[in-house]
Amino acid sequence: MEYRILIINPGSTSTKYAVFDGQNEKLVKTIRHNHNELDKFPTIGDQFDFRSKLIETGLEKSGIDVSSLDCVIGRGGLLKSIPGGVWKVNSDMIEDLKEAKRGEHASNLGGIIAYSIAEKASIPSFIADPVVVDEMIDFARISGHPELPRLSIFHALNQKATARRAAKELGKAYENCNFIVAHMGGGISVGAHLNGRVIDVNNALNGEGPFSPERSGTLPAGQLVDLCFSGKYNKKEILKKLKGNGGLTAYLKTAEGTEIEKMIESGDKNAELIYYAMAYQVAKEIGALSTVLNGKVDGIILTGGLAYSDILIDNIKKSIEFIGRIFVFPGENEIEALRDAAIRALDNTEIIKEYIS
Repeated sequence: MEYRILIINPGSTSTKYAVFDGQNEKLVKTIRHNHNELDKFPTIGDQFDFRSKLIETGLEKSGIDVSSLDCVIGRGGLLKSIPGGVWKVNSDMIEDLKEAKRGEHASNLGGIIAYSIAEKASIPSFIADPVVVDEMIDFARISGHPELPRLSIFHALNQKATARRAAKELGKAYENCNFIVAHMGGGISVGAHLNGRVIDVNNALNGEGPFSPERSGTLPAGQLVDLCFSGKYNKKEILKKLKGNGGLTAYLKTAEGTEIEKMIESGDKNAELIYYAMAYQVAKEIGALSTVLNGKVDGIILTGGLAYSDILIDNIKKSIEFIGRIFVFPGENEIEALRDAAIRALDNTEIIKEYIS
């Protein structure tokens, strides 16, 4: 049966939505948001009406009635740590996402908007492989202090989707492969995939791993403590430095790789230093995770929006090519991954999980 599926994927700087009839794309839209547009909302949750209206208006203009849909699936948000898979959006999940109990992120809106639209059409709503998928081994949870355990928060949907794609190219099952996957977007996550499980990965949201276009990544702990108690900033301002106004944004006042590449081409040596430093940190993280897999790496996958940047990819490649085969899959690939998850759910080929807060 060919199902009509609405897919909703809110990002830190964009709102993407798509409609598929089975595997066939009927509509794909990306709405870009600048910082001035979003900064007027005190919290990400406050963006719900703004973003949902953009989607519903866009569907109406495209002649797609919500009553024609079979389901709505959204990108998962910051829920409690849960296994990968397809999850039904229910009242417990909505409550956790709205209250942002485990942190604020644009992906929190995915389930909320999906549920809102689906409810109007009396159809099911789902999320799949949310950012809080946790498959880490016990060693990876140890940080250095028992009050500060390492957490699994990463681009699970795209990492797993691209890993499956690489496994297919190798003629193997994902569950029989070892990969290192670097998703490079507004945030950067680098995960070690061992036989279908992400056994170690940096917390790409709250300050760990490479710095990214908007996030500071791992910072010198003592200096960060000094900054927190300097009296110059409140907690909200410090958190904004870690996610939102960190990384490339802090150094170069832009999060756009294309802008930075133009700066480099025009001879801006500082832009070159910072951009190449980000590549250096990504490569270093990949190298570290090769030890987690004991050097048995079937492939290294470079993905996300920044994988379109030849300058960035070339700089990473030259540092990691000795580790194993490199796959470059530019873009987020999340729309297709969510589509396939929805089809599996509607076909009953995958058990739909029920969220309990």
